[in-house]
Amino acid sequence: MEDFCSHSVLCHLTCLLLLVQLPTAGSVEEFLVVGPSEPIVAVLGQDVALPCRVSPTMSVEDMELRWFRSKFSEAVFIYQNRQEQNEEQVAQYVGRTSLVRDLLTQGGAAVRIHKVQVADNGLFTCFFRKGGFYEEAILELKVAGVGSAPAVRITGPEEDGVRVVCTASGWFPKPQVQWRDLRGGKFLAFSEAHAQDAEGLFSVEATLVVRDSSVGNVTCSLLNPVLGQEKAMAIFIPAPFFPQASPWKLAFQVSLTVLMILLLGAGCYTRREHATKLQEVAKKKRLCLDKEQDQREQEEARKEIGELQAQLAWRKSVYLAAWRKAQLYADWRKEKFQACPVTLDPGSAHSDLVISHEMKSVAWKDCNNPSSDICSVLGFESIAAGRWYWEVEVRNGDRSEWALGVCREGVNRKGWYVESPDRGFWVLGRFGSGYCARTNPKTELSCRQVPHKVGVFLDHEEGDVSFYNMTDGSHIFSFPQASFSGALFPYFMFISGDVSMTVCSTAGGSEGLPVPLNSSSLEEPVSLPEEGFCSGCGADAPPGVQSPLLPCSPGAASP
Repeated sequence: MEDFCSHSVLCHLTCLLLLVQLPTAGSVEEFLVVGPSEPIVAVLGQDVALPCRVSPTMSVEDMELRWFRSKFSEAVFIYQNRQEQNEEQVAQYVGRTSLVRDLLTQGGAAVRIHKVQVADNGLFTCFFRKGGFYEEAILELKVAGVGSAPAVRITGPEEDGVRVVCTASGWFPKPQVQWRDLRGGKFLAFSEAHAQDAEGLFSVEATLVVRDSSVGNVTCSLLNPVLGQEKAMAIFIPAPFFPQASPWKLAFQVSLTVLMILLLGAGCYTRREHATKLQEVAKKKRLCLDKEQDQREQEEARKEIGELQAQLAWRKSVYLAAWRKAQLYADWRKEKFQACPVTLDPGSAHSDLVISHEMKSVAWKDCNNPSSDICSVLGFESIAAGRWYWEVEVRNGDRSEWALGVCREGVNRKGWYVESPDRGFWVLGRFGSGYCARTNPKTELSCRQVPHKVGVFLDHEEGDVSFYNMTDGSHIFSFPQASFSGALFPYFMFISGDVSMTVCSTAGGSEGLPVPLNSSSLEEPVSLPEEGFCSGCGADAPPGVQSPLLPCSPGAASP
């Protein structure tokens, strides 16, 4: 038997070496360890070899070879310095392992385990080391053993049949039990119990109740699922072994069964009716409570709506009384201004900027190579009178440098320049790491929200230029009152960063160029304070102006 196993191992290793042929060029220090792709099956009590090989092919005589279980320190076998090492070997493998040396020079090695046990079932790792380089592979060993033949015996009557018991022991893994009749038909209803002894071997006890007296022979079979080997035993059951049923007993059993079913049905019906009534009462009570709660909530909601409408009406009355000073609501301010259909003038654009086909968006031609100049573009529309506003969406504005607003006709926009009102610019934007208005000196802004959409409001007659965050409607900044002589143009400026600007379409805007509004239809103008302010960005509101957002009673405000 040992010669046969050695010959099988040599053939197995030779086939593994011939199946995979990799080029041997390259560093001799690097290799792969390859194990069997399929589990190795071993029979209890026999010997088995666990082979591994290296690829590319090279001699492993001078390598450190180790086979271990789940932990590196749990060594099954160690080969080092051309001899076996026993210091780290697990006790259960001492004296039970040896090395197959026939293919060491051809890159193959195998450890032989003698007298396989149940505890050997599972995963192994083979580890090859040469110098500072090592690799490993995992292989699986399936241990199987066929135990005793089943013993079948009749243990006595069972209800209206005969109880037959099948027992066997010494199987691994747990065997599959099956009962069959004389024609090969399977019995599906039977009980089965298993137990393992100290060596891990399974014993089984299967119990079958045969109720058909015409069955005759029954067969108990046990199958090893790994080896596919089966052992069976048959037994003959004579007809006198089956109990004889009495007619009165059968009638009594049927009557008792019917009575139990009727009682059970009546009980279920009574419980269901009672539960249904309880559910209906609870549902009505819940509906009443929900209705009362809804009424209270509706009353509270109507009360809150009335209070909010009164507060809103008061705030709006305060705003309409002095709308130029109450710079906190962009939507209300739109009622006094006309939407300006701004389009970009490609003729005024810097050469490093690109204008969209519909002349509503502007961006860098190459954002990775910004210009050394300040790059800007103007709108086509010149505004010489009236009140106008437009909205600009700024993309990536919180990581770039840009500005927007209005400028006089003919201002200097060449090279590097600084915008300010005395030079004909009324702009704000992001410079460096923060936002500021280009006054002289500049006014730093501490915005509570990044202005992704900015509204520009221009009142030419009153000399007012104001900016709003159109996302939340808050006021950003208003320049001090100025005297505009001549036409003003929408102004868009880029310094650095991957930024783009888009003029948003405003619903209800007029077509064509701006025209002066009839100022007589609006309230009397209220002069602006001497300095600009920013309600949405941390600047203080001008003294003496009542803010509609501050909590105060309507009676406290003057009409």
